[in-house]
Amino acid sequence: MQADPIADFLTQIRNANMADKTEVLTPYTRLKSDIANLLAREGFVQEAELTEIDGKQRLKVVMKTGQRIKPIRGLKKVSKPGRREYVGAKNLPRVLGGFGFAVISTSKGILTDQEARKENIGGEVLLHIW
Repeated sequence: MQADPIADFLTQIRNANMADKTEVLTPYTRLKSDIANLLAREGFVQEAELTEIDGKQRLKVVMKTGQRIKPIRGLKKVSKPGRREYVGAKNLPRVLGGFGFAVISTSKGILTDQEARKENIGGEVLLHIW
């Protein structure tokens, strides 16, 4: 069995969103941090910050709470360890006709599908969020 830390992180975010939790603490990796910062930039979470607990680096994601409509309605991991999904610049996915977005890992970092279109660059599709 192979572990997928990004899928675990997304599950923590999804569960915290459904249960109206105020924050998520997870072991820090740069990829998780980049994804969390992108979610904060797009308004799905309040903020993401690096903290240190017991001498270990942790990523603290502060969720948006107290809203009648939850900011994250759906979250789906696309690229999995057994099956990676790569797309070219011409074939970037549209999520719900533009109401959601795809998170793409490119040579210029973690970008949304709209940013990748502007840069005319493809990459690995990590997840869809709406």
